[in-house]
Amino acid sequence: MDLHGSTVEFRNVKRTFGTVKALDDFSLTIKPGELVTLLGPSGCGKTTALRILAGIDKEHEGIVEIDGKDMSQVPANKRNIGMVFQAYSLFPNMTAIENVAYGLRVRGVDSHKRESRARELLDLVGLSTQADRRPTQLSGGQQQRVALARALAIEPSVLLLDEPLSALDAQVRAQLREEIRRIQSTIGISTLFVTHDQEEAMAISDRVGVMNKGVLEQIDEPGKLYNKPRTPFVAGFVGLTNYIPAVTESKSLVLVLSQSLEISDHSPAVKKGDEVRALIRPEEFEVQKADEGATVITKSFLGPVTRLGIDVGTPDLIYAEITSKEAKKIDTGDFVRLSISSDAVMIEHV
Repeated sequence: MDLHGSTVEFRNVKRTFGTVKALDDFSLTIKPGELVTLLGPSGCGKTTALRILAGIDKEHEGIVEIDGKDMSQVPANKRNIGMVFQAYSLFPNMTAIENVAYGLRVRGVDSHKRESRARELLDLVGLSTQADRRPTQLSGGQQQRVALARALAIEPSVLLLDEPLSALDAQVRAQLREEIRRIQSTIGISTLFVTHDQEEAMAISDRVGVMNKGVLEQIDEPGKLYNKPRTPFVAGFVGLTNYIPAVTESKSLVLVLSQSLEISDHSPAVKKGDEVRALIRPEEFEVQKADEGATVITKSFLGPVTRLGIDVGTPDLIYAEITSKEAKKIDTGDFVRLSISSDAVMIEHV
């Protein structure tokens, strides 16, 4: 099975619910075969964008196109879009293969072709031996695989995934997200994925868009999004971030924990002497044991890395992550010296 990815484009889309701006001048292009994830807290607008693309909801302003065709007058059932939701929504009285073939049956595809394609899809999602089982005989992860196969059976131009893994336990969720990425890459279908799970978004996406109050604050490759956030919201939402009291030394320098550092280009404008907060990732700290100084309060083993909670005299502990091998030399109650290895740091006004 080989689908050809479509181009999806949102241009200046706006959607309001009363006085609430669910989408505020939202623009996004999904390239053919690309998996783009919208990430953000509840109410940020990510699901609204997906529902507008699906035709379930309607934009108030702006344009949504698939392969250059304006979708504004195209009903949901004519958009050739496959959808997978958090709820599996399988027909309980049908077997797995009958569920997968259902959309083809509605479209009038003959029974031989329906069965052939359904079996092909079940094999793709690793459930060829479960074809004759009903949903109650399948695990949650298996049911979601059936739902994915059903969405792909109609050969959609675009695949939409709305929090498809949130009802599963952690281990199954991690396994299935890798399967979704494998399948999506194999068939080359353009995909919009919506989730509030940062790890999920960063693990499987070509690009991740972080949304806040209806605004797409940044869209980028996962690594760039994490390492080069363009706004304080993105820096704080993606990954763990320390917010450390600091004072600006000039328009371009800030004093953080007695260390002078450059201010990143995406920080707000400041003048000398402004009280600000510096946003520092835990892995940007170097930690050395010392005879005096900051005190290690907590120590959490996280596998390859260990997270230290350190009291430096600020209102909150500072969290630093070092290799677990290095952490063997440091215990709670020890004095340590911290240094920041970042070339430039993002700041925000207090």
